[in-house]
Amino acid sequence: MFNDTIEANGPLVRWSSEKASWFFVVLSGDVVGEIHYAAMGRTGGFGSVKVRATIGGTTWETSLFPHKEVSGFVLPVKAAVRKAEGLVEGDRISLVLRV
Repeated sequence: MFNDTIEANGPLVRWSSEKASWFFVVLSGDVVGEIHYAAMGRTGGFGSVKVRATIGGTTWETSLFPHKEVSGFVLPVKAAVRKAEGLVEGDRISLVLRV
């Protein structure tokens, strides 16, 4: 299922609502084309793309979601990953995606 490996980087940003905050790595630029190519015929609802993501020594399965404002994708980064890797809002994150 996860056949293509893509190296990427982007800023860790916070998106907040009245009830909660979520953190995402924003992916834009050349990597977007790589993701679209790797995911051809395998996108889910809303154009989501299932991935196995690795940041530092932490790997987990999640989905990328389209982000219209940057013509790219966002990768949700759960609290356990942020804690394990010492990540904070504004960090520039290097990661590996298996699509």
